[in-house]
Amino acid sequence: MKNLLPLFLWPFLANLAIGQQPKLPDSVTIGGIFDQGDPSAKAFQFAVDMINEDRSLLVRTRLIPSVFEIPEGDSFKASKQVCEMTANPGLTSIVGPLSASAANHVQNMANQMHVPHIETRFDYAPQTPDFSINVHPHPSVLGKAYADLIRALGWKSLAILFQTEDSLVKLQEVLKLPQTFEDIKITLRQLDLTTDDYRPLLKELKKSGETKIVLDCEFEKIQNILKQAKEIELTSDYHAYIFTNLDTERLELGDYIYDNFNVTGFRIVDTSNPDVSEYVKYWTQAFGHGRGRAHPLYSANALMVDAVALYANAMNDLGNVESIPIEPLNCKGGAVWSGGDTFLRYLKGMEYPGMTGNIYLDENGHRTYFKLDLIERRRDNMVKTGIWLPDTGVNYTTTATERDAIVVEQLQNKTLRVTTAINSPFNIKKALDVPKEALERLSFEEKYEGYVIDFVKALAQEVKFKYKFHLVGDTNYGSKNADTGEWNGMIGELLQQKADMAVMDLSMTSQRQEAVDFTMPYMNTGVGILFKKKAPPKPNLFSFLSPLSLDVWIYMTTAYLAVSLLMFLLARITPYEWADSNPCPLHGSSGEIETQFTLKNSFWFGIACVLCQGSDILPK
Repeated sequence: MKNLLPLFLWPFLANLAIGQQPKLPDSVTIGGIFDQGDPSAKAFQFAVDMINEDRSLLVRTRLIPSVFEIPEGDSFKASKQVCEMTANPGLTSIVGPLSASAANHVQNMANQMHVPHIETRFDYAPQTPDFSINVHPHPSVLGKAYADLIRALGWKSLAILFQTEDSLVKLQEVLKLPQTFEDIKITLRQLDLTTDDYRPLLKELKKSGETKIVLDCEFEKIQNILKQAKEIELTSDYHAYIFTNLDTERLELGDYIYDNFNVTGFRIVDTSNPDVSEYVKYWTQAFGHGRGRAHPLYSANALMVDAVALYANAMNDLGNVESIPIEPLNCKGGAVWSGGDTFLRYLKGMEYPGMTGNIYLDENGHRTYFKLDLIERRRDNMVKTGIWLPDTGVNYTTTATERDAIVVEQLQNKTLRVTTAINSPFNIKKALDVPKEALERLSFEEKYEGYVIDFVKALAQEVKFKYKFHLVGDTNYGSKNADTGEWNGMIGELLQQKADMAVMDLSMTSQRQEAVDFTMPYMNTGVGILFKKKAPPKPNLFSFLSPLSLDVWIYMTTAYLAVSLLMFLLARITPYEWADSNPCPLHGSSGEIETQFTLKNSFWFGIACVLCQGSDILPK
């Protein structure tokens, strides 16, 4: 019976045997170390208060927060605060800080004391100390999400604006795209860290003609970069941005309501979780409506709340099974927490449906499986249009009809510049008998007629946009200069954004398709040959003879007859083919001999060999 019971139940049964129930102490301490000015310190205290008020969790135990603030990146101050935490017995976990240098120092100290260290920061290290876990999505998996998004959007060329080398680590999967079978051109540009004026870089980007931009930088810099991009005219209908920050939804886009550039990003907060609205409600009551980093759903704040909730649920599950020892610790080495290994095992094995989605940790304590919401800009708001999962990639939740409706809405009341050329019957110049001065004052539709004008007019009535025609300056349709790589004609005007649309009998070539987007072709022209197909022949009884010519059939028949007759003659000449007709030993020999190769059997042997069917008679 003992072998059938799970090992973790034995401490529980042992307590029952002596009349005791596994329980937690009256209070346990959870430490928090934060950089000065970090709003997640407020989220930490708020999460602890929520756990203490929730009587369904840790019913007889109270969480005691031990919070310290340090200058950003000050590892010496961080180690000093850890020692102060261990002065009183009861420390069970340490959370934070966000700065890498200080966090690494806290990691090592926690690992030495066997105290679990819970992190919520961006950390690209493939392995961490044994007693560290991280609820922040691992950068390698985040990079896969952005690579999948670029594939889903169909970008063939893009520029990456990054702040530090850590950005390149996060975007490793994106940088690998050109190394695969995908034809993608990627340009890298680093933001100047010594200034907040990014106009020179943005002007260089505009001069290159790149319209697809991936921006990876701190949240506070995005607003300033967007403002300067608008000054440089990089927020037109042609421009699209991907922000790698998980807080794109927290941006204030009211100043860009009339700019039709697209913004796409991911968010990790799962707004479908019913606990999110309750959390926002209590946060607002306590701290008011915050913006940016002070918003309750800012990713760092939500991750901090999930980290504390993960800790509390693991502690509650552990307390239901066995008692937790409370022991004094020594930050300078020596004393370790005997219950640390057990609690760490519960933390890593915990599956918790937090505000940032379901939290699963791998054997290294990393969060490598998570869901992200795909969000896109609609006027001055970011709305959810899809989801991303590591195993399925990007899946849009909006239907094709809804996406088409969005495009139609963006086109309404816009004036599109249409470039075209003179060619009958598409554009025909009217024969007008008016003075030259009056002719120049006439509109394009008054001077020209043809299929192109009628087509655009009907399309504008359907989609509700305005248009303005002009003739292409160099009268060319569009060809690429082999030396400079520049396009002329209507294709060149589209690439230079002098026109929004070209309508003409424009041939679709592979080279042009790489430069611009074409509509589905409605007319194909070219050289063709028309000929009459022969009528099938009438059924013939001897149609099986058709595969071979008459000469071949004659030669085969002649050879067959000759071989069969030759076999007959050879069988009569050779003594080996003759045998006694009655070989029965009881009655003796009849004295008569015969051969099996008669004339009939010789012909039968020949036809069997030709048809590869074999025969019951064989030559001796």
